[in-house]
Amino acid sequence: MPKGQSNSRKSAQRFSVRNCVKQILRAGRRFHQKLNRSRETADQAVAALAGRSHSMKPALKIVPDFEMIICPPAESFRWSMHDYPFFKAKWHYHPEYELHLTRTTSGVMMVGDHIGEFAPGCLVLTGPNVPHNWVSDIEPGKTIRNRDMLIQFSREWADRVTGFCPELGTIRPLYDDAVYGVEFRGATALAGQRLLAQIGAAQGAERVVLFLQLMITLARNPGDRRRLSRLAPTSAQAELPPELDVAMRYVLDHYSDDIDLPFVARLCGLEPQAFSRFFKRQTGHTFARYVILARIYAACSLLTQTYRPITDICFEVGFNNIANFNRQFFKICGRTPSDYRRNAHKIGTEARADPFREIRAWSGGSRAVGEKV
Repeated sequence: MPKGQSNSRKSAQRFSVRNCVKQILRAGRRFHQKLNRSRETADQAVAALAGRSHSMKPALKIVPDFEMIICPPAESFRWSMHDYPFFKAKWHYHPEYELHLTRTTSGVMMVGDHIGEFAPGCLVLTGPNVPHNWVSDIEPGKTIRNRDMLIQFSREWADRVTGFCPELGTIRPLYDDAVYGVEFRGATALAGQRLLAQIGAAQGAERVVLFLQLMITLARNPGDRRRLSRLAPTSAQAELPPELDVAMRYVLDHYSDDIDLPFVARLCGLEPQAFSRFFKRQTGHTFARYVILARIYAACSLLTQTYRPITDICFEVGFNNIANFNRQFFKICGRTPSDYRRNAHKIGTEARADPFREIRAWSGGSRAVGEKV
């Protein structure tokens, strides 16, 4: 190769290498410039979020779950205890009043738009549709036995109590305050805890007497209670999730028929497994359990209102054999069907013509979509 061409090629190679190096350097500078700009933007974003965090909190919307409360057919209100964690111990609401005692542990409670700390002995009354939850500060995997003790009662029962006689009208201001959620303290809280525990051991009319004593005690001294939430829920009844509305109305209208879960799931627009999880999360009951409850409560009405044979009632409300009917009835009502009827007729218990009338009212009263199965 001639010498001139060799020098020219070497010069071109050097030029090409220099260009490559320059391009690499320029690319590196552009990368670092973009990186620095990204860091500055991130720092500004973090600073802006930090400055705006307090004002942004109200924009965070945590939707509570609806919980269906089922009161035993022979009781005017529901008393219960449960552990923590518990599948029903969540951010939720329901149309019933609830008096809630946290017996042990400390943590954070959420009532309406109130967030604050709680300690053992925390006693709170929440009104209809007030969302609430108590989150204990415990180690992961630990279970607190019987952390919560509570009673739940309907708005109708509260109105009947306060309207029974003028003397009980003094309880009404307590219920008015409960729409904000109220926490009790001092001597009122201590007396309320004692009476609430006594109700759990009582039976029959003694439960009602203790309930009245409890309400009178809680209402007696307004200075021993404080409102928790700044805003009360709307006076209109809260809407059920549409899928739950369809499922509940279908069961109420067809409990005497064979009810097929996949069919009801299709009515709700859900796959069977997804529907089962949804129903359990929303109501605290499996779908099969809810159907059994509907049938047993219907049987309670027939036992109270009629003298029809128990076997006929068993099949009319949807059971296929008397043995299963008797077993389920005893499990739910704590007595046999014949004993339930005998006591109901003996003491003149008011007939429960529509044991699910409150749930039906929540559901709008219209018939479910679809045909009988």
